[in-house]
Amino acid sequence: MLAIAAGCDSLWMPDHLIAAFPDSIWQSKYVGGARLADKANAFYEPWTVLGYLAARNRVARKRLGVAVTDAGRRNPAVTAQAAASLHLLSRGRAILGIGPGEREGNEPYGVDWSKPVARFVEAVATIRFLWDSDGEPVSRDSEYFPLHDAVFDVPPYKGTRPEIWIGAHGPRMLRATGQYGDAWFPAFPQLPTEYAEKLDLVRSAASDAGRDPSAVLPAAYFWMLVGRSPAEVDELMGAVVPRAMSLAAPAGMWKRHGVEHPLGPTFSGLQDLLPQTIDEETALAYAKLVPPSLLREVFVVGTPDEILEQMAERRDHGVRYAVAMNLSPMHPSLRTGLGASVPFLRVLRGLRRL
Repeated sequence: MLAIAAGCDSLWMPDHLIAAFPDSIWQSKYVGGARLADKANAFYEPWTVLGYLAARNRVARKRLGVAVTDAGRRNPAVTAQAAASLHLLSRGRAILGIGPGEREGNEPYGVDWSKPVARFVEAVATIRFLWDSDGEPVSRDSEYFPLHDAVFDVPPYKGTRPEIWIGAHGPRMLRATGQYGDAWFPAFPQLPTEYAEKLDLVRSAASDAGRDPSAVLPAAYFWMLVGRSPAEVDELMGAVVPRAMSLAAPAGMWKRHGVEHPLGPTFSGLQDLLPQTIDEETALAYAKLVPPSLLREVFVVGTPDEILEQMAERRDHGVRYAVAMNLSPMHPSLRTGLGASVPFLRVLRGLRRL
């Protein structure tokens, strides 16, 4: 309902089995929302939910996407089938957001976590290959996903397949985005100047692949902490869960703010984080180490006007499509957290005017 009220044109679901913060601190004494949802890791399967939304969402006609699905845990043929099916059921509104995944969604479940980027590249190439096969048996050599007389016969919707939005951050992933992606869709915050530099790399890779660089949409996924007043914003920045979520930032980002990452000076961040292994006492100790300046880099933080000013800067550095996640319900007060939907609505409406 919030997305409809704000005039947003898309709805997104994450593809996670485990949250990006230690579930040991998902307690009502730290976050008010725990009174309504007592399990931090109870994630619904995204393609199932999006299929439900496709059936319920005919009036609003929002686009439906996964931000982003895991190329390691899911066989690409199954992902191709899920996305193509949703595209038909939603009458052409599906978006396949996809990335290499994280250790937390693979290793604990017995999925090989070695060479995630190489697996990702082969997964996306396989999806494109199956979509283009026209229902004929096809074969393809691959170290990870070889095809042997494989058949993919789910038809396109009016000649179209879902757009592929790639959650890329490192050099190899950026090159893959230029080669295969319809949009660049980094799912972790970065400085506006860094975004502009990486966008140039995506566009160069697209050009090298013989594609129109302007055909790759510059998008991004933003974690937001929004308050109705500066005092409320300060309360959010002091909340335990957002501070613990900063463990997902790589060690280099922590170092930029004068602090060594608690998990080591070379820790890669979200991709290798195993938050379910961090107990309450340790999580609280780690949270205390987070400087306010780091929080303001990990999240987009402020009152609605302040957040829109920050998003305008990101627009000026190339972002053309923003997907926003409201983390303000992580406030210690349930009432304040729920009330944050009002200023977040202002942000969503303001984004449409940027």
